[in-house]
Amino acid sequence: MLRGPRGHLRASVVPAAALAAALLSSFARCSVAEAGERGSSYFGTKTRYEDVNPGLLADPEAPQRDPRLLQGTCTPVQLIALIRHGTRYPTAKQVRKLRHLHELLVAAAGGGRSLAAALADWPLWYADWMDGQLVEKGRQDMRQLALRLASLFPDLFSRENYGRLRLVTSSKHRCVDSSAAFLQGLWQHHYPDSPPPSVADMECGPPRINDKLMRFFDHCEKFLTEVERNATALYHVEAFKTGPEMQNILKKVAAILQVPVSNLSADLIQVAFFTCSFDLAIKGVNSPWCDVFDIDDAKVLEYLNDLKQYWKRSYGYTINSRSSCTLFQDIFQHLDRAVEQKQRSQPVSSPVILQFGHAETLLPLLSLMGYFKDKEPLTAYNFEKQAHREFRSGHIVPYASNLIFVLYHCEDAKTPREEFQVQMLLNEKVLPLVPSQETVSLYEDLKSHYQDILQSCQDSEECELPKWNSTSDEL
Repeated sequence: MLRGPRGHLRASVVPAAALAAALLSSFARCSVAEAGERGSSYFGTKTRYEDVNPGLLADPEAPQRDPRLLQGTCTPVQLIALIRHGTRYPTAKQVRKLRHLHELLVAAAGGGRSLAAALADWPLWYADWMDGQLVEKGRQDMRQLALRLASLFPDLFSRENYGRLRLVTSSKHRCVDSSAAFLQGLWQHHYPDSPPPSVADMECGPPRINDKLMRFFDHCEKFLTEVERNATALYHVEAFKTGPEMQNILKKVAAILQVPVSNLSADLIQVAFFTCSFDLAIKGVNSPWCDVFDIDDAKVLEYLNDLKQYWKRSYGYTINSRSSCTLFQDIFQHLDRAVEQKQRSQPVSSPVILQFGHAETLLPLLSLMGYFKDKEPLTAYNFEKQAHREFRSGHIVPYASNLIFVLYHCEDAKTPREEFQVQMLLNEKVLPLVPSQETVSLYEDLKSHYQDILQSCQDSEECELPKWNSTSDEL
């Protein structure tokens, strides 16, 4: 990576010496395209599921079972899964930025066999109508996830329980379509020789749209005012864009693309990087955009994306996570009901509950529960110190990421407290509990650990804006 001096960037085309240095740096280092799976794990929330779970996709009907999963005399009686939608197209806003970048390249293209010429000739196939919709790869993500979960928990996903599946989804089309694809995967598991009917005709019926649950952030006025609409809330994101790490990449990319530095911005660089990820995730191809960036660049751009997720959806502000209390409490209400029904020797009315949302649904909830919290906050000024950070959004919430609660009934329990136990899985791997790091918890102990959230976190209070007392003198 080029290490240029600090200071203002000149508005002229980068000189030939800088171009040569940038190209030599690219040849000397491994590009994202050449790095393969190792390089594609730096795309933040645009990361493919298989890039952080490389052993999962060999055979979805015979998935790799985590050896830490309970078995034997403990039987799973309920599964609650929060699932992020599958791979999607870029949003219309991202497409417009990409089109602008492509126009810059075409205008500056001088022909020849340079990388800039290859990028100018690379077809721009994204269109505004795509606007974040689920792609076929995203449907495949969901179908295969369904096949794996049905194979891991055959009793819960049995044909007999098919009509008792409960599905909830965000209103966004990529989530609704993800739920439909998941159901098609389950149908394929049970009826491999029969084409699936429409979701409306399936025994379990279509999913119920509930944005207050799956898009709680849109309904929390305190979050909207103090974070979403607050121009200063993402200070560290904007500061990192103008910091030395991003400015070095800006100069390097300007040299490679043979365009004036003044025509580029950190946002356009990030779009170029994401174009590499979209081409890889959607079409499975390494586009020339992947040759623009090396692994060191990828780490910087991943950190930029993580800064945004940290300050807007995670530990940056308390309201980010507290806004998800309603969803957290909803999960435990289902678990409570299942426990009560088993204690009364009744069948569990909802053995499988599937909730389809977004990265913005999962990250606040995981933060509320205390996961992936680093000793020091992520800031614009500690990039190098955070090289081994816990908070890497692409490894936590890639496309098709999932957080699963499994409630077990243990027949041979020595005490009533030990009768019901819980495990959590993140992306199909057992998630050690906070703070004990145990892989299984007594249900009552888990409730006790999160007692404050379950009893004291009320949406109406957490999301209400503070009221200021004001007085006025009457004339």
